[in-house]
Amino acid sequence: MIHYPRTALAKELVAALQGKTVFSDAPNGLFLTAPRRTGKSTFLQADLKPALETLGVVVVYVDLWADQRRDPGVLIAEAIGQALRPHLGRLAKLAKSAGVEGVNLAGWLQINTSKIGTLDGATLSEALRALHETAKAPVALIVDEAQHALTSEMGEAAMAALKSARDQLNRPGAVTLMLVMSGSDRDKLLRLVTTNGAPFYGSQVHRMPMLGDDFMAHIAQLIETRQPKLKPVDREALLLAFQGFGCRPQFFMEALGNALSPLAGLTTRFEPAVLEAARQRQADEEAQMESDYLGLKPLERAVLWRLLEQGQRFRPYDGEALAFYQKKTGAAVTPQKTQNALEALRQRIPAMVWKSARGEYAVDDAAMHRWFETKVANNTWPPTERQREGV
Repeated sequence: MIHYPRTALAKELVAALQGKTVFSDAPNGLFLTAPRRTGKSTFLQADLKPALETLGVVVVYVDLWADQRRDPGVLIAEAIGQALRPHLGRLAKLAKSAGVEGVNLAGWLQINTSKIGTLDGATLSEALRALHETAKAPVALIVDEAQHALTSEMGEAAMAALKSARDQLNRPGAVTLMLVMSGSDRDKLLRLVTTNGAPFYGSQVHRMPMLGDDFMAHIAQLIETRQPKLKPVDREALLLAFQGFGCRPQFFMEALGNALSPLAGLTTRFEPAVLEAARQRQADEEAQMESDYLGLKPLERAVLWRLLEQGQRFRPYDGEALAFYQKKTGAAVTPQKTQNALEALRQRIPAMVWKSARGEYAVDDAAMHRWFETKVANNTWPPTERQREGV
């Protein structure tokens, strides 16, 4: 997989996190959103993290989707603990050689050297402060897929603790703790900053710039360098194909590799083959979402329809919602039946509905919102069996 470095964007965000950008709220927390598989995580790890480290910042990165079986709060705590471990190593060795279990760090925090990394007995604020003081450097915590923290009470508590740590460690003109929260679903990430009791209430969620013309120029140059006979590459056609793939580099590069392969047997230009692959990928994904929707029970369809239509305004059990379900199913619907339908949608593999620890619901895959909006705009909603059969 080719990595396209986004150095300029990384430098801009680093400056904002340090408080060097006028009118930027980034020192209070930088919230970035981009659809799945569009290069967000790659940018965070391969561009933003090194840019921070070059300036001497200690960077802690944790992906809350790395292991969805584990509590997000635990993942955050362990990531901070693991970053703290090498800085406490020397102190831990001295303590153990002296037969002492705990090390008194800077006269204020007791660290149990037998449990470094688990943060037992130390709050996240204390651990981040310990990391800052032992490393003698600013700390940046990057939480990828941060919206997943809202799915557990411990995860929500971790977010509140990080906000508290930010308030304790940062001062005007002196940013000691930088927080970066990213998410693949803007509506879910917004719940960290806009809902009642949100830990980072008042912060802004920013859409991360998508790869575009510069990326395509980079790809075209690579092709022309390796296969000069293909000059000039049609950059506009490739950009259209890339957008057809939803600006997802993995799928685009796969199609490009197939089209450029000597085994492809193409007798004409490769660009039309990449465009056709994009069209087919989009059609397949839409067909899969339609098939999944049509495979639901009537009440499950109605509940999902309401959720797609209402977004963050979705209230599953109010009078208007129950009347909506009854109209769509032709049968009386109770809150209990609605809850059963929501649970069925959550238990599907892959899940179709996401639930926060506070009982808020959202569509699990944000791409379904785009599919729904397109169908509504084309007057082809709701899907029917006749539509699927092309009748």
